Amino acid sequence: MKKNYFLTVSKSILVTIVILYSSSMVAQGQKFVPNQQNDFWRNVQFGGGIGLGFGSGFTNITLAPSAIYNINPTLSTGLGLQFGYSNQKNMYSSTVYGASVIGLVNPIPEIQLSIEVEEINASINYQLPNNAFSNNYWNTGLYFGAGYRTGNVTIGGRYDVLYNANKSIYNNAFMPFVRVYF
Repeated sequence: MKKNYFLTVSKSILVTIVILYSSSMVAQGQKFVPNQQNDFWRNVQFGGGIGLGFGSGFTNITLAPSAIYNINPTLSTGLGLQFGYSNQKNMYSSTVYGASVIGLVNPIPEIQLSIEVEEINASINYQLPNNAFSNNYWNTGLYFGAGYRTGNVTIGGRYDVLYNANKSIYNNAFMPFVRVYF
């Protein structure tokens, strides 16, 4: 079973990498223009998310910076990092960290399609009465998404096609999102 899961994840990651970088291979055939060598940073946008939640004995902190490179007005690719910490007093604590690679396609300016590979490590410690245990594992997600885009903001949803309810740190395969890049 683990071998089949590994093969499925490996194939998914390989297909994603080929899709994301196939357009950059086409760009290799273009002539180098010395006056435009600093255009790289003009095409980079930064964004991400910050989350803070506090309650009675509960703490949740999330930090997820990301950056994309606009290859052209239709196609972008980027990287993201993620860190999260949650703690429910006398029950559990968890630390999550990982990285992602994303590809964005805007077939028309108002519509954004995405494909994202996310690799996350989860370390969870349970402190239940008469029972304490820990779990530390890696989880891979392959997300296909779509959203409505206006300016630098996209609102939509994404679906994890590799979702496993017994292993994922998320409650279900579908997740709404708001992306903002400056």
